[in-house]
Amino acid sequence: MSDQFSSGRRVRVLNVVDDYSQEMIGQLVSVSISGRQVERFLDQLTEHRGNPNKVVCHNSTEFTSKVYSSGVRKRVSPQALSSLANQQKNAFVESLNSKFRNECLIATRC
Repeated sequence: MSDQFSSGRRVRVLNVVDDYSQEMIGQLVSVSISGRQVERFLDQLTEHRGNPNKVVCHNSTEFTSKVYSSGVRKRVSPQALSSLANQQKNAFVESLNSKFRNECLIATRC
């Protein structure tokens, strides 16, 4: 997800959620997030939690880059990759993103 502060500066947040337990596993926050940053972040998460059985993600630039694709392929089988074409397919994560935006990002603007 991304947002913009009143100064015009953008912030991007990668929320990683366990669909089964609905637990927030981790967040990567930066002004911009590259595919390499995503891969390093996933390496850190898998060190602590192990490889996931399935990866579901949106079709944004970080997730469609070659670096991310190769990084994910070493963790899960190609059959376990799934992308979300629209936001309605993952209502829980969209709700979480909305609450995070309202409680954290908008609160910092005040």
